[in-house]
Amino acid sequence: MTTWTDQNADRPISLTAPGGIDRAAHHRLDEAWLAAAWSHPSTRCFVVSGGQVLIDETADGRTELVMTPSFEAPLTEAHRYFLGIDEDGVSYFALQKDSLPGRMDQSARAAGLREAGLLLSARDVGLMVHAVGLENWQRTHRFCSRCGERTVIAAAGHIRRCQACGAEHYPRTDPAVIMAVTDEDDRILLGRQVHWPEGRFSTLAGFVEPGESIEQSVRREVHEEVGITVGPVEYVASQPWPFPSSLMLGFMARATSTEIEVDGDEIHEARWFSRDDLRASFESGEVLPPYGISIAARLIELWYGKPLPMRSVA
Repeated sequence: MTTWTDQNADRPISLTAPGGIDRAAHHRLDEAWLAAAWSHPSTRCFVVSGGQVLIDETADGRTELVMTPSFEAPLTEAHRYFLGIDEDGVSYFALQKDSLPGRMDQSARAAGLREAGLLLSARDVGLMVHAVGLENWQRTHRFCSRCGERTVIAAAGHIRRCQACGAEHYPRTDPAVIMAVTDEDDRILLGRQVHWPEGRFSTLAGFVEPGESIEQSVRREVHEEVGITVGPVEYVASQPWPFPSSLMLGFMARATSTEIEVDGDEIHEARWFSRDDLRASFESGEVLPPYGISIAARLIELWYGKPLPMRSVA
């Protein structure tokens, strides 16, 4: 497998831009250090609930995570997650709560990653992705998969331990492949999932199965979903995708056949597009542009040759 050169590499894929946060994993088991960091006046924290946080607009038009000093934070002991330290030595924590706190000024609003990921700074997006991923894992892994007993939180939110059998459980990340498939005429293959609205087309994607390489996964998923066989596969880039717990591995793939046979279970419709076809379909509204936050948009852009029109919110 070779690696595709991304001509837009200077424009980071959403959710992946360097944010200046050192996760400082070596501190997660140091309870004395964590306690000191939490009590420090420079420490900042924010609440995450159901995959959402509070965001707010600043006077100069920027959008920021609503964060508070730790001494003003809502009370929570177990569900307090250490996210890292910035270049100025400021520590950041996320607090998992059943609901987001209210705001006296009424200007802040709740937002999920699909919206906030396009608005927040690289630092704030990185913190939010980390927090949302931990929150989802914590909510869905409260019991030991070995013995069934309740587990407890450790390592500042990055481990769950079973006190009955001693097992340790770590945050889950599911590898998934997402691929822009092209043919010998340099057309791109886009599909529409069964549950998607009319007109929404995107690249094909699927999960890596046990005992399977990522190249094998690309070829299997494309053949299963649309009946197309794939030859060369080139890696492009990856993107964390905590909806709920995936890591998207992006590829360009070359088809060795062109006859489409959709599976009808996952893919309702699939079509080959030339660049002129896709441009005309965007302009007429027949095809909806991809969401700006998704790596799918970058994969299509690599083939298309320029930025696509974007939709900002799912």
